Amino acid sequence: MLSLDGTLVVQLINFVVFLAILNVIFFKPVGAAIARRRAYIDGLKHDIEQLQTDAKALRGQADERRVAARRDADEAVARGRVEAGKEADVIAAGAQERAMGIVGAAHAKVADELQAARADESRIVAALADELLGRALGGVA
Repeated sequence: MLSLDGTLVVQLINFVVFLAILNVIFFKPVGAAIARRRAYIDGLKHDIEQLQTDAKALRGQADERRVAARRDADEAVARGRVEAGKEADVIAAGAQERAMGIVGAAHAKVADELQAARADESRIVAALADELLGRALGGVA
């Protein structure tokens, strides 16, 4: 059997001292380093999560701005089309007025020329009749 003697007690004391020294020299610094690394990694995870949240928020804001800009652009295009239509109507009305003025002036000029021709009609008919009569009589004589 096993006997408890002084060597066993010395070895136990030696082992306890070794564990105490190992704890002070190795386990505590390594544990502290592991704790710092875990804290650093946890901080990085938190930062990544925060940045992802911020990125999602910024993406949402960008989408909202894009939608608002598209809506504003569509409204501006619609307003431009309405204004262009109104301006085209004004231009067409002005052109129609000018055309009607030109047509009216042409009708007036034609009416004046027709009236002048009708005023000279009896004189021209008389002169033509005299000419034809002169030729007819001149040819008989």
